[in-house]
Amino acid sequence: MLKKKLLYLSVMKKKILLLFTIVIVNAVCLYGQQIWSLTDCIKWAKENNLQIQQGVLTTEQAKNNIINSMLNFAPTLNAGVSHNMSWGRSVNLQTLEIIKNKRSMSTSGSLSSSLSIFNGLSKIYTLKSDKAQHKISEQQIEKLKNDITIQITQAYLQILLSQEIEKSAIESYKSVEEQVERTSKLVDAGSQAYSTLLEVKAQLANEKSQCVIAKNNVRTNKLILIQLLDLPNHTTNIDDFQVASLEESLDEHPNLLPTEDINYIYGSALDLPQIKMQELTLEKSIYDYKSARGRYWPTLSIQAGYGSYYTDSQSGAFFSQFDNNKNPSVGLSLSIPIFNALSTRMSVRNQKLNIERERINLEIQKKNLYKEIQSAYNEAFSAYEKMKASKENLTSIQESFKYTENKFNVGMMNATDYNIAKANLFKAVSAYLQAKYQYIFEIKILDFYKRREIEL
Repeated sequence: MLKKKLLYLSVMKKKILLLFTIVIVNAVCLYGQQIWSLTDCIKWAKENNLQIQQGVLTTEQAKNNIINSMLNFAPTLNAGVSHNMSWGRSVNLQTLEIIKNKRSMSTSGSLSSSLSIFNGLSKIYTLKSDKAQHKISEQQIEKLKNDITIQITQAYLQILLSQEIEKSAIESYKSVEEQVERTSKLVDAGSQAYSTLLEVKAQLANEKSQCVIAKNNVRTNKLILIQLLDLPNHTTNIDDFQVASLEESLDEHPNLLPTEDINYIYGSALDLPQIKMQELTLEKSIYDYKSARGRYWPTLSIQAGYGSYYTDSQSGAFFSQFDNNKNPSVGLSLSIPIFNALSTRMSVRNQKLNIERERINLEIQKKNLYKEIQSAYNEAFSAYEKMKASKENLTSIQESFKYTENKFNVGMMNATDYNIAKANLFKAVSAYLQAKYQYIFEIKILDFYKRREIEL
């Protein structure tokens, strides 16, 4: 009976292990086969990027500094106990007589508290400075998220571009492959020279090479995006990683130039984290300056204490002496700074200079932002014009190639001219695709400055 139970348990364990393995494998397969949209990529990166996680830890530390500054307003409370043994000459604390060559022991205890009443408002401004630093840390995280968003958008569009070029290369290869079959029949029929077939086959080999290069570019660009996403190890195969294509063609919207002017975009961009960070840094420097100035002022504090002791030189039990010898106290203390080697004055001067430096840094950040928007605005217009010109050029070359191909098919054009026309067509397609995706990227950069979500 026992053997049957053990056998049954062994079989059940194997089944559970097999089921668990199947679930894990299926999960990994589904993960690898997921079609990632740009929104999915950006969301994943914001939640899992290691640099962003480091920024979160820095923010938590800044929050702890705020709590520490708040606790500095609370009174201090300390307790102490000591036990002493002495010999030789001593004083009887009860009769004030001198005792010679007698060993004595004593035990004392104390409780003390101190509260700062006024210290030139330094603690208040230190607390405000720590709160500003916490906000700076939060803005640093937002900047990291923005930076990774731009990088992912660029990498994502590079994948789409390389996939379209690969698709074009495959179509071109198939077209030349059909041309090889057609030319072969013409050669067999005596309508074309055998050398013509060899030249077309050479073009086919070149087209195959273009397909290999295009495929490798797709894999490389996928790897770049996978690494930016910090996906878990051993969970994503490059070939299984798929991204969503564009939902609609730009050809359906020929007029996609930005309608807002630079100043409008700049006004929206002033809410970006790099500007907020510098504004908060300036605010923090003002608080640090005021905190430093507070050290010029006297400090006023209140102290209270309670103590008692026991000694064997007095009569009475331990707790009885502690009750009789209790010594409560309360007092005020005022500390007036007179001379401290000019350290406070130098600190105040440096903090004042720091305020001016941060003000200049804020203006530099704003000017740099305006220049970036100017460049992005100009790049968007340039990319749009380049895309239009590339499209017109592609249309012309496509029409020309149709005419060239028809002439070649009837033997009115040699294979060399046909191969040149085919190569020019592929270059025109590639140029148009590159111009199109460059334009899309520039438009998304402008959307970023407009504080819009980047999505396709």
